[in-house]
Amino acid sequence: MKINEHIIKTVESGSIAEELEIEPGDVLLTINDEEIEDIFDYRYMIKDEYLEIVIQKPNGEEWFLEIDKDYDDDLGIEFENALMSEYRSCRNKCIFCFIDQMPPGMRDTLYFKDDDSRLSFLQGNYITLTNMEEKDIERIIRMNLAPINISVQTTNPELRCKMLNNRFAGEKLKFLQQLYEGHIEMNGQIVCCKNVNDGEELKRSIEDLSKYLPFMRSVSIVPAGITKYRENLYPLELFTKEESEKIIDLIESYQQGFYDKYGLHFIHASDEWYITAERDFPEEERYDGYIQLENGVGMMRMFIEEFKEALEQLKSKDIYQSLKESLYRTVTIATGKLTYSTILSFAKQLEEAFPGLTIHVLYIRNDFFGETITVSGLITGQDLVKQIKEHQKTGIDLGDTLSIPSNMLRTGEQVFLDDMTVEEVEKELKMKVVAIEPGGGDFIEAMINPEYSVCRDNGNFVYVRAYDR
Repeated sequence: MKINEHIIKTVESGSIAEELEIEPGDVLLTINDEEIEDIFDYRYMIKDEYLEIVIQKPNGEEWFLEIDKDYDDDLGIEFENALMSEYRSCRNKCIFCFIDQMPPGMRDTLYFKDDDSRLSFLQGNYITLTNMEEKDIERIIRMNLAPINISVQTTNPELRCKMLNNRFAGEKLKFLQQLYEGHIEMNGQIVCCKNVNDGEELKRSIEDLSKYLPFMRSVSIVPAGITKYRENLYPLELFTKEESEKIIDLIESYQQGFYDKYGLHFIHASDEWYITAERDFPEEERYDGYIQLENGVGMMRMFIEEFKEALEQLKSKDIYQSLKESLYRTVTIATGKLTYSTILSFAKQLEEAFPGLTIHVLYIRNDFFGETITVSGLITGQDLVKQIKEHQKTGIDLGDTLSIPSNMLRTGEQVFLDDMTVEEVEKELKMKVVAIEPGGGDFIEAMINPEYSVCRDNGNFVYVRAYDR
């Protein structure tokens, strides 16, 4: 698609656009005599109460339209390209880049490196700022676009250049100060690499970034993911239990001070540090409303709290006693090694609450990417099938249902990372495969309710539930 060729995909019924006889296939050329760079320009420009827009019809005819409307009224238009612009790919060659550690032969979209600030606002992506110029920062401040999520990695300019393999990466840190002065809400991320940006460098980064409080609301520290496909890449090592403990101790040493001054704990360790260190997860209050959930910060604590609440609610319902006496079921749940212990403890609690319930919790070893990858979201269909079959050969009754976390599947689809479908897995294992939505309530529901399932409703996937609602 050509840049700035904004083809209209749909027109909302009863909208301003429909009233003006704007139709799908028309092209939006200008608003108030200005070209539109992307969706943010469009949304910003249409806020005005008076608009002059130019539309080009498929036959080439141009329509000049004057619009009087209320401030913030939408025109009722959606475009074929939702971003209304080409996506900006990453210019860096980060020493920890996960995409560089991908095996060959996978679908093309998995190899695309995005570093587009627009996707930070639209989808919550973290960006390095290296694709941005002064005019981009000025536009963010002028339009008050927020929050912006930033992959900082380190506040040492020279080290940042080295980690991102980009000679301009260090100087782009100046944008943090400009965003701070513009009162733009930010969240930060540091991908921690052993013997690179940990130790004193991490301490420096934490203290430097704290100067941007309260507009920088949070910073997550996450360990670099390491697959077996690292030939000719920077030599990275996994953190040990003792090293993970030191990272946690450093982070936690700052949290109370930040909270006392700003009401935010600000700096957060991802769940993986606590699991590797074999420590309990922090209490719920320390996650500041789970502000860094998408970075794996607090996901396990949230799951634990939701599970406790949902189980207590279920036990307080009239249906509980009859369920306790009548439920006889065997179900298997497959998960990643990282969350195995927590899921296993929940399964035992449910078996105690429902004596007729048997839950087999199996962690799937990641042979595809290597055993160093322990999260469920990177488990492939082929690894799942191979290892469940190994368990089936032992003669253990795994039941007729295999439950999996929904993050094993491509968003909105019944397809695994390696393009194997749920239907293919079911055929191989001769088991019904059910993806469980995140949350303690859904976990309980999936274990005790044979009807818990996902189905399509008007093109969208929805879940069939009963007891936890």
